[in-house]
Amino acid sequence: MGAGTWESHHAITALMYRYAECIDAADFAGIGALFANAVMTNEGVEGEIAGSDAIRHLYEGTNRVHADGTLRTRHLTANVFVDIDEAAGTATARSAFVVFQQTETLVLQPIVTGRYRDRFRRDGTGWAFAQRHIIVDHVGEVREHLAFDLARFKEQHPG
Repeated sequence: MGAGTWESHHAITALMYRYAECIDAADFAGIGALFANAVMTNEGVEGEIAGSDAIRHLYEGTNRVHADGTLRTRHLTANVFVDIDEAAGTATARSAFVVFQQTETLVLQPIVTGRYRDRFRRDGTGWAFAQRHIIVDHVGEVREHLAFDLARFKEQHPG
């Protein structure tokens, strides 16, 4: 694997940033579309979620949408490293993320940090996600963001 072309690097990082844009906007159909032919896995959790509908349903069932129609979050993806094999049409990426949130009852603060380990493949239409593996490192106040207790879940499923 190597650096790949600028066009491939840009297309891959655009997918990563599009995910953050979709989740902040509560665009769960958009997230599903990004992972239409991909799987999602989480550190410490067995199995995978595969395909557009399943991933859309996962996000619809686990995220709190606020009165303004968004999650009131800002997902930032940083420290992005992409390795591309142009000949094979495959790539991997690793990155870090931090999620900030502010609501009527929650002052602006970071609520979750972690890492993404992504795989991509190129087909006739361009680059697409093949897999996103999510590793949650730190959990803050997430009750305004998630419909379940992530801190308790993380305790029960140590990665």
